[in-house]
Amino acid sequence: MQALIDSVGTLSSKERRALAILLKEKGINLFGIAPICSRGADEAPVLSYAQESQWFLWQLEPDSTAYHITTALRLTGELDLDALRHAFDTLIARHETLRTTFCEDDGMAVQVVHPPAPLDIEVIELHTSGLSYEAQLHALTDSQCQPPFDLRNGPLLRARLLRVAADEHVLVLTQHHIVSDGWSMQVMVEELIQLYAGYRQGRTVSLPDLPIQYADYANWQRQWMDAGERERQLGYWLEQLAGEQPLLMLPLDHARPAIQSYRGALLDIPLPDTLRLGLKQLAQREGVTLFMLLLASFQVLLHRYSGQADIRVGVPSANRNRVETERLIGFFVNTQVFKAEVDGQLGFNAFLQQVKQTALMAQSNQDLPFEQLVEALRPERSLSHSPLFQAMFNHQTAVKKGGQSQRLDDLSIETLSWQGRAAQFDLTLDTFESEEGLWASLTYATDLFEVSTIERLAQSWVQLLQGIVQQPGQRLGDLPLLGAAEQHQLLHEWAPATGEFPSDGCVQQLVEAQVQKSPDAEALLFAGQRLSYRELNARANRLAHKLIELGVGPEVRVGVALQRTPEMVVALLAVLKAGGAYVPLDPDYPQDRLAHMLRDSQAQILLTESALLSLLPSVESLQNLQLDAQPGWLDDYSSENPPQRATPDNLAYVIYTSGSTGLPKGVAIAHRNVLALIDWSNRVYSTDDLQGVLASTS
Repeated sequence: MQALIDSVGTLSSKERRALAILLKEKGINLFGIAPICSRGADEAPVLSYAQESQWFLWQLEPDSTAYHITTALRLTGELDLDALRHAFDTLIARHETLRTTFCEDDGMAVQVVHPPAPLDIEVIELHTSGLSYEAQLHALTDSQCQPPFDLRNGPLLRARLLRVAADEHVLVLTQHHIVSDGWSMQVMVEELIQLYAGYRQGRTVSLPDLPIQYADYANWQRQWMDAGERERQLGYWLEQLAGEQPLLMLPLDHARPAIQSYRGALLDIPLPDTLRLGLKQLAQREGVTLFMLLLASFQVLLHRYSGQADIRVGVPSANRNRVETERLIGFFVNTQVFKAEVDGQLGFNAFLQQVKQTALMAQSNQDLPFEQLVEALRPERSLSHSPLFQAMFNHQTAVKKGGQSQRLDDLSIETLSWQGRAAQFDLTLDTFESEEGLWASLTYATDLFEVSTIERLAQSWVQLLQGIVQQPGQRLGDLPLLGAAEQHQLLHEWAPATGEFPSDGCVQQLVEAQVQKSPDAEALLFAGQRLSYRELNARANRLAHKLIELGVGPEVRVGVALQRTPEMVVALLAVLKAGGAYVPLDPDYPQDRLAHMLRDSQAQILLTESALLSLLPSVESLQNLQLDAQPGWLDDYSSENPPQRATPDNLAYVIYTSGSTGLPKGVAIAHRNVLALIDWSNRVYSTDDLQGVLASTS
């Protein structure tokens, strides 16, 4: 059997497929155990799954720069431009991806590998007057990154040489992600430097042979997945991620645009060395890697900021698990989705062990292309955000802060820390670990966040890490997000003087107190109608007594689907007076959404009106009460306040999310919460301010 596997490279593509089918019947995946072979002459250079996704995105937005990858090298010393051009020529001849474009053949996207051709290196002199050196460098690097690539015609590699002085240059290289990734950029730079050094010294450079090219890998990847690997790994991910795909609801500074622009910015986060040592010691004690520990901290941070329990974070993996791919230039990086159910009552060390198990299982199933996972889960697609996750975490090791540097005979080469301004996700946390220390950065979508918000988020994360190191067993909900200075500012400088707080009351009691204070004052004005507090209270009381008769009391939910008239206010107040909790329903919502809200909230009664009946769903065991059934139908009920039935900890209402990324979710609000909001607003805002408020949050 082993001899047969070793001879796979000598078989034709047809013979390999036949052998693969035979072995699959025996439960063996040929492509998982045999060497990756060069594609046959009869095999089209297909796209990898990752390339296929990029091709689709480029066709949608051909002018987007979100998937451009840029690196810059500072060259100090005497530069031999001819040797540099020669090095590029050899590099392009060596790697097919550096001379590849894309097209469609009979409806199928394929790679087009062109013969080697010289790379056009644009040489630009920096001016000695006007903008500063750094400003010119930044502007010229930016302008190198911005022009869109034409994936059909190429080239998909651009080089610009900025001449700062006779002995100082900056080489800016930009590629499209469809033919490269971060690892590939490192390979390209390393080999470029080796080739340049050899040609500069007049010697022949011998680079390791490439057993395959990227198109061979793409062909193998599809064969490997088709031979059973897809089903094996997809089963794990579907079990982990099937069901509702929640949108990460971080507090935003700006409304999410309908179409993601990918505009972004980067914030560096310094981490003290004492914190690094504490984290490493904690990781060692808990039997986890620093990656797992930092990922867990990020998931807790997102949980604390969003209030969501289901936290999903994208994590990139190099996806070079075969020796044949180690020195290739191409798009290999894959993305995994790490899901965590974050319970604020759980201790951090217990949560960390859950994250560890998730990471280990993900590592065993890391090869499934992200694009295949998206296709299988079929999330509700939107141009406003990425599918499956909106926050990414990326931990890198063995990197040098400020970039790598090396010395040739007469030339010093330094990799500059160039960060583009594209944000593919709402938020990306990058952490870097080396012998020099630990540092981090946040890339964020500027359409959504102001820099001040991200600065606070970064400070909260650092404070969270400090708390984790000091008390790893502390509950997730109690871990600190504010330092001592921030707490003092919040509690003593920003908070207004405390006033009397009705902590033992309910919402309807505030209305009843207002009735006693000014019974004849206007409470409601609507289309010529005027209701005093006395009239509003009396009408609500009659309906409340009817609801009590029907069984409404503490924790009983009552749906309210009414037009925005005084009857709606009467109905809401009546439910509270009966001791129940109202569930507001917008009659304009689709019937299936309304039905879900009624069933999910376990509403027992629905208050509505005859004009809306045709718009509302029919829900089993739900009693409909039409408030306009007949004139005066509540006249026999008392207009006096019902006895107090609810407590401050009972529900006042259940409000549902929009359900834009799945089923709407109900948020339960107790009377105590509502009173806290009212008390806060009365202390923060003057009466004149409140008279000018159009709406407030709940």
